[in-house]
Amino acid sequence: MTATTVPEYSPDTEKDVTFAQGSAGSDVAAEPELHSEELEYKAKASDYFTLMASGFALVSDGYQNNLATVFNAVFKILYPAIYTSVVSTRVSNSLLVGEVLGQVVVGLICDRIGRKTAMVGTTLLIVLGGILSTAATAPTPEGMFWMLTVARGTVGVGVGGEYPACSTSASEAANEKFGRDRGKVFILVTNLMLSIGGPIVISLFLLIINAAGYKGTKSASDIHKLQYTWRILMGLGILIPLSVFWFRLRMMNPKIYRRNAIRRNPPYGLIVKRYWKTLLGTAGTWFLYDFVTFPNGIFSSTIIASVIPGAGLIRTMEWTLLLSVLSLPGVFLGAWVVKYTGRRNLLMMGFSGYIVFGLIVGLSYDKITKVVPAFIIMYALMQSSGNFGPGNMEGTISAESYPTSIRGTCYGFSAAIGKTGAAIGTQVFTPIQSKLGKRYTFIIAACCGVAGVLLAFFFVEDKGKDKLEKEDELWRQYLVDNGYGDIQMGDGSEEHSAKANADVEKLEFEK
Repeated sequence: MTATTVPEYSPDTEKDVTFAQGSAGSDVAAEPELHSEELEYKAKASDYFTLMASGFALVSDGYQNNLATVFNAVFKILYPAIYTSVVSTRVSNSLLVGEVLGQVVVGLICDRIGRKTAMVGTTLLIVLGGILSTAATAPTPEGMFWMLTVARGTVGVGVGGEYPACSTSASEAANEKFGRDRGKVFILVTNLMLSIGGPIVISLFLLIINAAGYKGTKSASDIHKLQYTWRILMGLGILIPLSVFWFRLRMMNPKIYRRNAIRRNPPYGLIVKRYWKTLLGTAGTWFLYDFVTFPNGIFSSTIIASVIPGAGLIRTMEWTLLLSVLSLPGVFLGAWVVKYTGRRNLLMMGFSGYIVFGLIVGLSYDKITKVVPAFIIMYALMQSSGNFGPGNMEGTISAESYPTSIRGTCYGFSAAIGKTGAAIGTQVFTPIQSKLGKRYTFIIAACCGVAGVLLAFFFVEDKGKDKLEKEDELWRQYLVDNGYGDIQMGDGSEEHSAKANADVEKLEFEK
């Protein structure tokens, strides 16, 4: 078949479309009688709704991801004989296993059905799982932990689904509003929101426990205070997704999705053929990042408690809060410099931080842990370098590397491989500490940094200088060249298909 080229669709030439605000999953085209000015206003408002709703929802995800930091410490006091490392890992990993499932399934849904439908569904799952977690009870503590495992798994499916649903929507809305400058905005509404979840959880815990007058004893009064504190924290996690539910009902699917969706029979074989190398880069680097960052976040209070024997719950949590706050500057610094460094270079710089600080802490562990502030600073710098590079770039690169019609699927797959790394890292974290020594958790982080730099260099392509429409048109052309020129593209509200473009001879992109 003779290769042909197709033009990039310009937003200026696209006809205005809006959707009826019916049920949560309704993406039905509105009646054409509406004036174009009103349609344009609704489209612009929807983009801002999308960015805001995505940001607040990812605060919820960060909150849920970091709850284990608190309840692991609390449960070890409440149930010292029952809450063993096996039970702790199972409860912590239930969220991650649910996330893997949610990322894959919702990634498919948000491509095949729509971003809005996926985001509404994930909100409902998080709320349902949060209610079950808050109310978790059983005749025995063992039974309660099994119920908590199931409930946290339900939350995990919703949280995992937020990654492809929110991030693809945020990237597309930011592309519509900010074009090639979308990187900074995308980071601030995704990774920053995820990262501040940890400080919020720990701050709320300290506020509640201090207001309750907890004294750190084994008295019945103090034990009772711990019992209701973790439930309050679980319950507060329900309010954040509920706060953006109305905005999600009002949002529209992004314009670029309405134009480029493939809702029927996506050619998955061609996806693998064209994007296997890109998938290896985005999924592989995400695996390494989550393998390091998740166990170090979940077990940070345990690590700090081992460095400060006898510190007590409150003091340990205060140091943990300091650690989580000191990890945040990397997010802001990365958002500021990404325009100058480029996506791939920033990713490699962040992994290099794992090498440097991981080796510093790991090789000098016995000495540096005797100076607690120095240990916390080095530990925070390692975590901050993760936020600076891979934390900021994994989502950004995954959202920009694939065309709109398969963005949710490929983003969800990459994120799922990342969360698989998180689950494996959480599973092996305690055995590594027990058998090799605590220093090796940091040395292994440095080794992951080396692997991350190599993967990023050879398999990650920087597309930050292009608008998202460029990859969409290259994908359309690839479909035409491979015999899929008659595939229907668009969400049904617009008549754009690859077949309709097959006779156009010139491919142009916005300069």
